Amino acid sequence: MQNPQVGVAHLGSGFIADYHLEGLRLSGMARVQCVTGRSLDKLQALAQKYSIPNVLSQWRDVLKLPDVQAVVIATPDHLHEEMAIACLQAGKAVMLQKPMAGSVQSCLRIVEQSITQNVDLQVSFMHRYFEEFQHAKHLVADGVIGQIHSIRMRNATPGPDWCDWFFDQANVANGVVDQLGVHGIDLLIQLLGPMHDVSARSAIQKPTRLLKNGNKVQVNVPDTVMANYEFKCGTLVQHEMSMIEQQGCDRFRMEIYGDEGTIWLRTERGRLSVWAPKNYRQQWHAPSLESNPLGLLHHRDWLSGVLDPKLRRQTALDAIEGMRVVQAIRESSAHNSMRVSIGH
Repeated sequence: MQNPQVGVAHLGSGFIADYHLEGLRLSGMARVQCVTGRSLDKLQALAQKYSIPNVLSQWRDVLKLPDVQAVVIATPDHLHEEMAIACLQAGKAVMLQKPMAGSVQSCLRIVEQSITQNVDLQVSFMHRYFEEFQHAKHLVADGVIGQIHSIRMRNATPGPDWCDWFFDQANVANGVVDQLGVHGIDLLIQLLGPMHDVSARSAIQKPTRLLKNGNKVQVNVPDTVMANYEFKCGTLVQHEMSMIEQQGCDRFRMEIYGDEGTIWLRTERGRLSVWAPKNYRQQWHAPSLESNPLGLLHHRDWLSGVLDPKLRRQTALDAIEGMRVVQAIRESSAHNSMRVSIGH
């Protein structure tokens, strides 16, 4: 028996569009009815690649389509709030690309609209669906490496070279923290629960960027951030964020240290490696992991919640929690690494 299908519209034609459209296709639970964006050439290429019947130049036209029940919003960050609220008001379930918005207040306004309209709202935290993280989360919960005393987290890439809006604070309020760091913050909160305080420093280490089209861009948002966190459970975390590293890491790198062992994710030891002598004979144990296509688990989970409210996640509330951390990083950096408590 085939899965029930949800009519979906995709807003945006940028770099992340392939991730969402491929994930929707793989899920077998979506009929992508249209794509919208500013570049007609990109939209037509996506429509042809994924057999999407309609290309729209005006995103608001999606609000009137009765065969669209859900919308993926994958547009520049500063457009998220307006688009999400309009889609929710039209009764469309929303998958909102991270960061949810540029401030806690903006995030709260989006969530308020979701509650008022009683419409599903999710934020796209793709890394939490990686099999190695899911397995590590279970290991930590089961106490395999004992009490967690510290974690090293890295989110680092060369940075986007395909569009200039990433480097303008009017579009991306918090620079590398919004573009990469929120992924690591989400994983840490998933593992450790609420954060207590933050101390951070940020910098623009590469003030001029050369895009692949030859254009030069002046950077006015942080491209490098070093943050220290203390969680309410007592765990201390170092979090490095960079979008100027030529090699960087493979989406993220995480080292989890407990009083009875160690877990490494996405390192030179592979996707997941565990040193826990009370549980494994090998000095380093590499658990067997599934290898699902990128985006499958994420989009299947989202569409399941669109169809059945009992299966919905609280990613929007998680995004608000993460944005409180982002805001604290910004405040701490502005005051020379002052410790900033996380408000709730």
